[in-house]
Amino acid sequence: MKPIGIIKTPFTQIENMPIQPKGAKDIEGKVIVDEIYKDGLKDLEGFSHIYLIYHFHKADKTKLIVKPFLDTEERGVFSTRSPLRPNHIGISIVQLEKIEGNELFIKGADILDNTPLLDIKPYVEKFDHPEKSRSGWMNSDIDEIASKRSDLRFK
Repeated sequence: MKPIGIIKTPFTQIENMPIQPKGAKDIEGKVIVDEIYKDGLKDLEGFSHIYLIYHFHKADKTKLIVKPFLDTEERGVFSTRSPLRPNHIGISIVQLEKIEGNELFIKGADILDNTPLLDIKPYVEKFDHPEKSRSGWMNSDIDEIASKRSDLRFK
C-alpha cells in the first residue's frame, strides 16, 4: 500500500489533539491528493462528508491490549480506535467543504499534520448510518467525547 496524498492540519504534536472528529468539528484541514490521482476526485464534491483512511505514521509499536482515552479499563485494540494496531490504519469522517484541483478543504480534522492519506471514500448516510447500533463498552456522552484530548499514551 502506498499513500495517495497527505493530510494537512494544525496539529503538529500528538499531545492535546482531539481524539475524534466530534471534538474537532470546527478544526479546518486540507487534503492534498497526488496529481496522478486527481481525476479520481470527479463527482466527490456532491458529498457533504467523506471518510479519510490514513496511516498512523507516528505509531511505532503495536499493542493488543490498550487503555483508551475514554475509559479506565484496558481493552482489546480491535474494540478501540487506538493507533497502536497491527497495521496502524486510521479512519475519520470529516466534512467536505470544497474541492479546488487536487486539494480538499475539510472540517472536523482530528488528524496529525502531514499524515499520509491511503484512501478517500464518500460517506453515504443510507449505507453508513445503521438504524440500530451498539457501542460496546464506550458509554461517554457527546460532551465528554468532544472535550477529551490526547496524551502520549499511544506514542
